[in-house]
Amino acid sequence: MNPTTKPEEPADESGDNKSERAVPAAADKNDAPGPSLAKDPGENPEAGGADGAGSPSDGDGDDGDLLDDDLDGGYTPPPSSGLAAASTALISVLLSLVALIGTWSGKVIAERETLVGQIELGQTGTPEQQISEIYGDAWHATALTNGIFAVLALIVGLAALGLPQRKSWVQPFAVAGIALGALALLISIGMYFDVFVSLPEPPPAAPPATG
Repeated sequence: MNPTTKPEEPADESGDNKSERAVPAAADKNDAPGPSLAKDPGENPEAGGADGAGSPSDGDGDDGDLLDDDLDGGYTPPPSSGLAAASTALISVLLSLVALIGTWSGKVIAERETLVGQIELGQTGTPEQQISEIYGDAWHATALTNGIFAVLALIVGLAALGLPQRKSWVQPFAVAGIALGALALLISIGMYFDVFVSLPEPPPAAPPATG
């Protein structure tokens, strides 16, 4: 009877073989995909994010457009109320009426010239001198004062035509002030140079009586 031989047992794999197989297994686990800490370029917050959200500067796009419009001259200021033109037109008309009618200041200046003429001449002046110094100077002072108001009426009326107008009556009033001011100026010039009415002349002296 042949002695039974024990079959050869495979090498014990619980030792080195198991440790060798564990190493590639651990390597495979390390190679498994895990959560990545690197940020996707599409998710950069400065670039607006992956969802397409705009950066904070995108919300100011309208302000940038308005600034560009201002620089390009596209901004239009609000329309004028026309108050300055209306007031100036009324003042022109009033000044022209004052130049035609006369003023309290012109009356005071005329009275002052009369008083000055009386003081300078006294009782020694000839009739011609008395008329010129007492009456003529006062007349000319009144005409000069009215002429100054007429010039002011012309200037203010022309300014009213150049201002922005909103009311339909502003231009007619400004034209009326200019026309009346021009008329008052012509009258003042005529009075100052004695064109319309000359100064009165004294009667000729009577010849001395012969005895």
